Amino acid sequence: MIVKRNFNLRKVFRNIRMETITVLISSTLVFLLHKYNLLELSLPFSIAGTLGSALAIFIAFRNQSSYARWWEARTIWGGIINNSRIFARQIIAHVDNAIALGKVNNSDGEIYKQEMIYRQIAFAHCLRLHLRKQNRFNEFQHLLSENEFSELLHKLNRPNILLHQQGLRIKEAMRIDMLGPFDNISIEPNLATFSNWQGACERIKNTPLPMNYQYFTKVFLYVFILVLPFCLIGDFSKMNIDFMLIPICFMICFVFAVMNKVGEINENPFENNISDIPMTALCNTIERDLKEMLGEIVPEKLEAQNGYIF
Repeated sequence: MIVKRNFNLRKVFRNIRMETITVLISSTLVFLLHKYNLLELSLPFSIAGTLGSALAIFIAFRNQSSYARWWEARTIWGGIINNSRIFARQIIAHVDNAIALGKVNNSDGEIYKQEMIYRQIAFAHCLRLHLRKQNRFNEFQHLLSENEFSELLHKLNRPNILLHQQGLRIKEAMRIDMLGPFDNISIEPNLATFSNWQGACERIKNTPLPMNYQYFTKVFLYVFILVLPFCLIGDFSKMNIDFMLIPICFMICFVFAVMNKVGEINENPFENNISDIPMTALCNTIERDLKEMLGEIVPEKLEAQNGYIF
């Protein structure tokens, strides 16, 4: 996620280099053709105005849809953070109550609390890697037992398996009075919510915006870039400022190109790009908060680097 206020113009132009090259070539070519009287073709500006209006509608729709996907993804991960805290609080409170009532000894209770909360932290890290299609599983290896981690590596949907294991361990704890007979009523909805949020993330990840919007937006953009110089050269020539054709065309097309690229970049919030949801930092927040609730040493907080946080 980008957190700095100033952007590197070199990176901006690098992202729209094809559009930039196209507008410079087309406007320069039209300028030279008219300057040396090789082609006296000028179009009414209403053509460019009509094309620009249609293009603006397409770009606006795409940007709105892209931001909606980005914000939904951020909202989902905000919910994962909040419910992870709730889940940890429930486990700690219920197990501590069982210890106080003498149903389980303190050692077994502490081991169970750490196991469940560590697995919840591992779920967040695992979901992040699952969405980004990364295999850096060593990042959460320390949170699981050796056997559980080894078995997890052979699974396809690893976050789902971790939630499944959480459910099984809750039932086992109920059988030995580690958890009360009604504690599951408050804990199980949390696990179901985690499953729903994982499914929502997978939906965003695996369902792109309709390709016809992407294709025709790009087509309209390049048609506009090619037509605009012909629509401006006539008026510019009458005012004897035809030399302004190239910079004016560049500025107008630059605005449309940047707007289009913003929507294109924000469309996929789980690709580990600089504009994505900062899932690594969010997982760090979950790990810090839950380990603090256990009374353990809190990992160092991840800070933005060079204006970016991942």
